Amino acid sequence: MWYDIRMSEQIAVRLSNDLVHRLDAAVRDGAFPSRAEAVRVALGDLLDNLRRRQVGEAIADGYRRQPQTDADVKIAEAAAIRSINEEPW
Repeated sequence: MWYDIRMSEQIAVRLSNDLVHRLDAAVRDGAFPSRAEAVRVALGDLLDNLRRRQVGEAIADGYRRQPQTDADVKIAEAAAIRSINEEPW
């Protein structure tokens, strides 16, 4: 388990019957040990995806404010080629 139960808070969540049936099926099939663990994992994944989208948007916004030049692309391309060539394939 990735969380510390000593530093946790219990919350109540109301779910549709369909969602509960699907959740129970996932637990029954062994995808998760319990409903609670399934919800923790799903919420963690959801929040991680949100954070990744926010980081991606921040990067894209930076490129909109300061677009890369052809020189930047050439430098990055050369660095990528050097990195690939240094791999011990």
